[in-house]
Amino acid sequence: MTPSYNQAKYIEQTIRSVVEQDYLHVEYLVVDGLSTDGSVNIIKKYADKLTWWVSEKDAGQGDAINKGFAGAKGNIVAWLNSDDYYLPGTISAVVKIFEENPDVVMVYGDMLAVDERGQTINTLNYKQLSLQDLLCFQIIGQPSVFFRREVLEQTSGLDTTFHFLLDHHLWIRFAHAGQILHVPQIWSAARYHAEAKNRAKAAEFGQEAFRILAWAKSQPWLIETISSVSRRARASAYRVDARYLLDGGQATSALKSWMRALFIHPPTALARLNIVISALLKIMGLDTLRVKYLEARSKRLKDGK
Repeated sequence: MTPSYNQAKYIEQTIRSVVEQDYLHVEYLVVDGLSTDGSVNIIKKYADKLTWWVSEKDAGQGDAINKGFAGAKGNIVAWLNSDDYYLPGTISAVVKIFEENPDVVMVYGDMLAVDERGQTINTLNYKQLSLQDLLCFQIIGQPSVFFRREVLEQTSGLDTTFHFLLDHHLWIRFAHAGQILHVPQIWSAARYHAEAKNRAKAAEFGQEAFRILAWAKSQPWLIETISSVSRRARASAYRVDARYLLDGGQATSALKSWMRALFIHPPTALARLNIVISALLKIMGLDTLRVKYLEARSKRLKDGK
C-alpha cells in the first residue's frame, strides 16, 4: 500500500512503478490523507488499477499505513511511500524468494538513493542483519522491505507513537518473531529531497532512536539481547543522531553526537568516520568540497563507472 499526503510531484511515478510490475496477482491500496495539491486527481487517474483507495483525514503516516494493513488480503505485504518507487521485476523477484524460503518472515533487498529528478546519488547495499544488529540501529531501506502477513498480524502493525523510525521499530519485532533475509538485488529507489522528513525534521530521528533503545530495555523478551550489545547499541543511537543532524544541516550538533558515540564505543563511531569529516568541512565553511564530491560520485554512478 501507499500512504500519501501532498506528494503530487512524485506520486504518479510511485503508482506506475507498482501497477506496471510484471507480477499479476497484486492488490494495491492507496491511503491519502486528504491532499490538497492535486494528488487525488492523479490517484483517480489510476483508480481502475487500484484494489482500493481513500482520501480522508488521518493521524499521520503510521495511521495511514495501518489502515492499509487492515485492508490487505495478500500473503506478502509491503508499503511504498509516495515519493519512492519500485524497479521493474521487483515483486516477481520477491515472490520467488518467499517461495524458496518458507521459514523467512521478512526479506529486504538493496536500494538506490535518488534526487528530486530521479538521478541516482548512491546505491545502498545492505548485508544480512541479526536482531542484535537491528538493536544497534543498522538501518534497512524501507522501500525494499517485504514481509508475510502472518508476522504482521503477530506483531500488531506499526506503533503510531513513532513517526520517524517507526519502520525500524517494526523490523526489530519481526526479527524477534522469525528469520529475516537479505537479498543482494536492487528492488527500489528512495527519493531524497528538501521536503522529505529525514531532512526537514532530522533532529527528531535521533530522539526516536533513544526512545527505541529505552523501549527495548523495557521488554522482557529483549532484555537478554539488548544487554549483550548495550554499549554498541547506545553508541549507535548517538551515531544515528549524528547522521540525521548532519542531513538536517546541524553540523555542530552532529559532531557532538558523533563524539559521544566515540566515547561510548569507538568502533561504532569510527565505522562512520565520514560523518565527522563532513561535519568538520561544513563547520569550516568548506562544504562545497563535500557537495562537489557527491556530485562527482553521482555522475560516476550514472555513467556506470
